[in-house]
Amino acid sequence: MRALGIILAGGNNNKMRELSNRRAVAAMPIAGCFRSIDFSLSNMTNSHIQKVAVLTQYNAKSLNEHLSSSKWWDFGRKQGGLYVFTPTVTSDNSWWFRGTEDAIYRNLDFLKSSHEPYVVIASGDGVYKLDYNKVLEYHIAKRADVTVVCTECPEEDTTRFGVIKMNEDCRIESFEEKPMATSSNTISTGIYVLRRRQLIELIEKCAQEDRFDFVKDILIRYKNLKRIYGYKINSYWSNISTAESYYKTNMDFLKPEVRDYFFRQYPGVYSKIDDLPPAKYNPGSNVSNSLISSGCIINGQVENSVLFKKVFVGNNCVIKNSIILNDVYLGDNTHIENCIVESRDTIRANSYHCGEDGIKIVVEKNERYVI
Repeated sequence: MRALGIILAGGNNNKMRELSNRRAVAAMPIAGCFRSIDFSLSNMTNSHIQKVAVLTQYNAKSLNEHLSSSKWWDFGRKQGGLYVFTPTVTSDNSWWFRGTEDAIYRNLDFLKSSHEPYVVIASGDGVYKLDYNKVLEYHIAKRADVTVVCTECPEEDTTRFGVIKMNEDCRIESFEEKPMATSSNTISTGIYVLRRRQLIELIEKCAQEDRFDFVKDILIRYKNLKRIYGYKINSYWSNISTAESYYKTNMDFLKPEVRDYFFRQYPGVYSKIDDLPPAKYNPGSNVSNSLISSGCIINGQVENSVLFKKVFVGNNCVIKNSIILNDVYLGDNTHIENCIVESRDTIRANSYHCGEDGIKIVVEKNERYVI
């Protein structure tokens, strides 16, 4: 493909509550076996983009470990490959990335030293499958300066996204970033296509004016000066930028049509593989409508839940409508309902956690191994 990829995966998000205290949002586990960034990386490699840069920053340890080997997404190659960029202290700049535009500007040498004529920019917190080749063909056919991938969204969720309005030719006439009230439910997915040289020009101009945000200082500011078009998708797309949306996205994978779309339909979604045994269901266990990952040991009842890798469920436990992250130990007679249990937690026996008015995030700091 005649494009290189940039994945923006460095932002902090307080709306994830305690879940983002340990890891970047792009490193959040999804559907039992994936990380959020796996979807963007898989879309890149399935679209035959051979050169991809991931810009990380906040709580990047877990994310960098996940990206330590590029072979899982077929980026282990002589030409191109996977590049991970973090903020670097230099003689003239000791700031962290101050925004999405600033993150690209601080790594502008990556763009200048490349030869691909186009750039695909994506976020690391989207769950979707998309052929970027079709977006690029649309971009060229429209002779667009910037193409924004967009989708329909329930009206109550539009305040979390950039809301756009297009004319009959799909040219964007209005772009509002996270408005309190709007008459449109067409939102930006955070995926953009534009020419590499033009991106360099726009980024350098923003930097000269001390502007740091790609959406506000490029897309919104230039919407009447540049030919900015929308490319609407109708397939599954979700953003996990809040604890509630993260819970809903994982619960969507309990629907057969969503599981079939991501797990069985071509092209696939790729991730780093752990060498773990299959899940073990001991006598007396009862599992219904749930995703159980490798390395789990189940002794109790699991219903409408997603269990990630290496979860131990004790005797007489009841787990309903919950997400249990990696390496959690649930003691005997524990009841978990409408909760997200943080990874590597130890829930003591006879514990009771239930989300009464929404999703409860359970974070225990119990020591599992005592000398």
